[in-house]
Amino acid sequence: MASRSPLRVRLAGAATLALLVGLTPLCLATAQAATAVAGPGGTDAAEAPAAAPAATPDPRYVWDLTTLFKTDADWDAERKAVLADLAGIEALRGTLGKDAATMRAALDRISALSQRFERLAVYASTQASTDSRDARNQERAGLIRQLGGRFGAAVSWLSPEVQDIGAEKVEAFIKAEKGLAPHAFRLRDILRTKAHTLSKEAEAALAAFAPVMYAPGTTYNLLATVDIDWPTLTVEGQEVKLNQIGYQRLREHPDRAVRKQAFDAFWTKFGQYTNTFGSTLAGRVEAGTINARLRGYKSAVAASLADNDIPEEVYRTLVAEANKGLPTLHRYFKLRQRMLDLPDLNYYDIYPSVVRIDRKYPIAEAGTLTLAAVKPLGPEYQAKLKEALDGRWMHVYPAEGKQSGAYQTGVYGVHPFVFLNHQDNFDGVSTFAHEWGHGMHTKLANASQPYETADYSLFVAEIASITNEILLSDYMLSRAETPQERLYYLGYALEGMRGTFFRQTMFAEFELATHDAVERGEALSGQRMTAIYCDLLKRYHGDAEGVMKIDPAYCAEWAYIPHFYRPFYVYQYATSMAAAAYFAGQVEQKGETARDAYLSVLRAGGSEYPYQLLKKAGLDMASPTPYQALIKRMDTIMDEMEKILDQQAAKPARR
Repeated sequence: MASRSPLRVRLAGAATLALLVGLTPLCLATAQAATAVAGPGGTDAAEAPAAAPAATPDPRYVWDLTTLFKTDADWDAERKAVLADLAGIEALRGTLGKDAATMRAALDRISALSQRFERLAVYASTQASTDSRDARNQERAGLIRQLGGRFGAAVSWLSPEVQDIGAEKVEAFIKAEKGLAPHAFRLRDILRTKAHTLSKEAEAALAAFAPVMYAPGTTYNLLATVDIDWPTLTVEGQEVKLNQIGYQRLREHPDRAVRKQAFDAFWTKFGQYTNTFGSTLAGRVEAGTINARLRGYKSAVAASLADNDIPEEVYRTLVAEANKGLPTLHRYFKLRQRMLDLPDLNYYDIYPSVVRIDRKYPIAEAGTLTLAAVKPLGPEYQAKLKEALDGRWMHVYPAEGKQSGAYQTGVYGVHPFVFLNHQDNFDGVSTFAHEWGHGMHTKLANASQPYETADYSLFVAEIASITNEILLSDYMLSRAETPQERLYYLGYALEGMRGTFFRQTMFAEFELATHDAVERGEALSGQRMTAIYCDLLKRYHGDAEGVMKIDPAYCAEWAYIPHFYRPFYVYQYATSMAAAAYFAGQVEQKGETARDAYLSVLRAGGSEYPYQLLKKAGLDMASPTPYQALIKRMDTIMDEMEKILDQQAAKPARR
């Protein structure tokens, strides 16, 4: 969910530092996996169910972090060097308005230190992801959060100073000094946000407190992945530890009784911690609302969207259109009930495959299929992807202490790193294609943009990954040899839209409700959050209409979603699903011209505001059109599936 974008210290400082010190991967989900949420602290952790780790992992599938630092000692030496160099950044205060050359030299110096910090942060977070049991990894993550806070404080004066210089003088400097071109977009962005920038002293204080403000996400990760004493179930004569990985495996089990047993045990265990999770999440919500109030925004959602100049209408329209489309979602649930041949439908019936095919997809085949599926994106894209797959840029298999989920993180001047928990099933292939969509986005943006504008917005990040998933789905459908195989891939695509569009929008509504409550001066608790989430679960799943029964015990699910510690992020999975369906369709139907238009969006990185970037490409994400088109696509898929099922039912039984 999903992808961690490159980590940058933007000129504005505080917003990006918030991400850095939180060490939260931006994508721990895949579209299919978007049914859950991200793992290491950051795509929806659509966490791929994990099998037992291999005793001796193949080194080809363990990433090589020596491209960042040869040893932990080298990392620590660089951390200390960056910390020492922060004093030089503080010394630049008050010099930017002197002349264009001085401004360029100062901004170049900050960018160079930012790149060094990025490498430190990625090294720390990738180590923590692969073994969260190791105290050294926990300590390293803590050290980088501290450094992030110091870095944020050191550059916090920059935005107010640029704003004091004023637009007229800044534009004159940009015109006079060509070396300011890489910084021009961010300088103008700082000027745009002047009304919401505080004094130098206030900005420094907020930046210094960033590690504290974002600590709840770290607490969540340690509690959810390390400290909970998970129960053990006996399934088919074997003991299964019902942690997050075990739960995700058993929720897909073909035996309904096993699924119910897993749901009952897992959510009962999670429910025992809702007071603690309620406290950590309430702290994060309160931090966001306080930040918005201090900066003069009308709401936390407005403050979040303003970072990338995204109209609030995008968020509100998405929620409204998803609610209008609930009859289509309920139709899907009834189709699922038919295909599973169930007398009724419960929440634990969402995850098992409605069609099974007896086929394994080892990691090598995942690469082969993904390379073939992205052929519509052109030979250059395929060649760059093959180069990436041939390198040791992935951490592929589950392991003890490894966090669940999948993500991509990029380092400018190095290469993308992809984190997986691969299973030899089609979900693993889809996750693979998803994360390498992020990887290729990073690769293309880094090759086309200077460091300062290579960091793409979250609003476009998931488009690249979900487009890859759709291309993979269409490729597999084109090769399906039987009606049953076709049903499998159609059902998989449908579930992807359910999980990525409707589920993520439900999450987005939950975030709105919790933040609205705090903004009204109401208290949040685990019990209150459970009630809010339960109402949403029932509405989206048709409890009142008799579509699906929601057991109150399962309403503790909100406590399981790590993306809630990145407020107002998950809605972008839903908008991206709609945008990706548009681009994939354009590329497949219109060929080279549409392909080049799509790749130009990826290559643009962060050189334009994302909403306007998509609008130039023909997509207005504030209008109902893309969401209505996606819902229509779901109905079209169900039309075909029901036709196949009717034909199969009409055939006389063989004697």
